[in-house]
Amino acid sequence: MTLIVRDFRAADAEAAAEARRSAFPYLVTTPETVAWTVASAPPERQYRLLIAEADGRVVGSCATGVFHDGSEPGQAFAQTVVRADARGTGAGSALVSAAEERLAGLGAAEVSAWTLDEPRCVSFAERRGYRRGRSSRVQRLDLAGAALPPLDPQSLPGGVELRTAADFADDPRPLYEADAECTEDEPGDVRFAGPPYAEWLALTWEHPALDRELTSVAVVDGAVAAYSVAHTDGRGRYWSGMTGTLRAFRGRGLAKLAKNDSLHRARAAGCVEAFAGNDGGNEPMLAVNKWFGYAPVATQWRYVRELAA
Repeated sequence: MTLIVRDFRAADAEAAAEARRSAFPYLVTTPETVAWTVASAPPERQYRLLIAEADGRVVGSCATGVFHDGSEPGQAFAQTVVRADARGTGAGSALVSAAEERLAGLGAAEVSAWTLDEPRCVSFAERRGYRRGRSSRVQRLDLAGAALPPLDPQSLPGGVELRTAADFADDPRPLYEADAECTEDEPGDVRFAGPPYAEWLALTWEHPALDRELTSVAVVDGAVAAYSVAHTDGRGRYWSGMTGTLRAFRGRGLAKLAKNDSLHRARAAGCVEAFAGNDGGNEPMLAVNKWFGYAPVATQWRYVRELAA
């Protein structure tokens, strides 16, 4: 077998998306999202997608770059996926080695990656000197058969309206401001500040998987109070991109209300599976998803390694 690691090419999009779905079937991944992520990444992120090719066939990839908007400088990421039928071929090792070499050359002091809580994946990371950090839980809801809580727009609390992101097409800034505040409060090892508005428009608002008609927004007396972002893949799969409530409106059940509305919309649009990923310490959202009937399907660990200067 001839194995090479090279840069992503536009013609790789379909095969790279298939490899990601094979390795991590829960995410909303399409050829469009793969190609768009490469093309739209801010220069400061130093984003580069490495491809593992075995005998001319794409068998894996590694997304590399730096956290340009993180709280600490020198932190980088190298997210590797290998097709299920290509594990044990050396593709993962080749990708990780190439990624670490590249990131060290950029001056990164530390590299992190999310790893499934499976013996093969965990041992691979630990053999390479990575240490375990936070956990993340992936949960699934059988959206086609779930008994979603009833939703009656006529019985909403006083002053509360349910809208969609599409209603903000002329001016999405209120959604940006809400997202920036909620992102700052997300638990995690890397603290992120809200990006500039222009960057948010390019990376969040224009994301090809974002379904604005299924993204629900709870508005209180005209002000955005909570929201639930929907990503879809056109294959019946729905991913909760982010669900959040602004600080001034927390404790009123508005995130649950927005997510319920989004799930109802998604089912009506033909989505049959809903997935969500939550930090292991995000008890409020874990409780919300459990209330909806989501069941755990996978656990991931964030693994970190220092890079030699």
